[in-house]
Amino acid sequence: MEGWINPYYLDIIVFLFINIILGLGLNLITGYAGQVSLGHAAFYGIGAYSTAIFSVKIGLNPWLSILLAVIITFLLSAILGLPSLRVREDFLAITTLGLGLIAQSFFKNAKITGGAYGIDGIPMPSIFGHELTDVEYLLLVFIVLLVLIYVLHRLSRSKLGQAWTAIQEDEVVAQSMGINTLYYKVLAFAIGGAFAGVAGALFAHKVSFISSDTFGFTLSATLLSMVVIGGLGTIRGTLFGVSVLYLLPEVFRIFDIKIIDPNYIDTYKMILYGLLMVIMMRYRPKGVFGRKIRHQKRAVKD
Repeated sequence: MEGWINPYYLDIIVFLFINIILGLGLNLITGYAGQVSLGHAAFYGIGAYSTAIFSVKIGLNPWLSILLAVIITFLLSAILGLPSLRVREDFLAITTLGLGLIAQSFFKNAKITGGAYGIDGIPMPSIFGHELTDVEYLLLVFIVLLVLIYVLHRLSRSKLGQAWTAIQEDEVVAQSMGINTLYYKVLAFAIGGAFAGVAGALFAHKVSFISSDTFGFTLSATLLSMVVIGGLGTIRGTLFGVSVLYLLPEVFRIFDIKIIDPNYIDTYKMILYGLLMVIMMRYRPKGVFGRKIRHQKRAVKD
């Protein structure tokens, strides 16, 4: 089966699934808990660098490295989220943006992260000595994605999800109802960060080389565009938004569409994302699945 499928297409699907996992984590923070984050790429980078350091520099088993990377990302996301949660709305967005830039600067300059050279030679996980093939790794990422979708689905319908909904609707009212808003907001950052940590670890072992350029503001802004356009606070919105906006540029590459210069497709991509954001904010500010979000919130209240 490995030889029947173009490896390029396999990579597109793998990276699509990884980006969906990233989007789910951001949607948990922004869509469910109402905390605007412009630094989600920092959590992604923490997961990637953690597993790379454990597996390459310390020599741990890749599976153990991935597990430790997720735990570390969970803890650091909670710590990094603490100063952000003392502010709200626009100030929160600016604060998370600053944290994201600080994290990228650390990745680029710290000795443990390899500095500007990054870390290479990140091993592919293996089972009983058998290194996973591209198809097997695709299956692994797909299973992880399904598990995380189920986890987010259960969280959104639990008491934890109800607390996040109340905070998103009106934080002052939520506090007056006895909800510990700081605790629940930190927990949202931690769990959303853990999702990003999973994505980062899977990404690192797939590409075998990482550098700080991958985890910058552009990625955070792109993810936020995907989640907002698909619809905040809904899993289907994340699946739709990330899939459409991630695959659209690939369509131009695969079918060699001559409408735009393929050498500048990344530039055109950002222009397209920005244009779509403007259109969505004007005509459908809740996103494609926005109306369903409101129905879900009513159901939670009832």
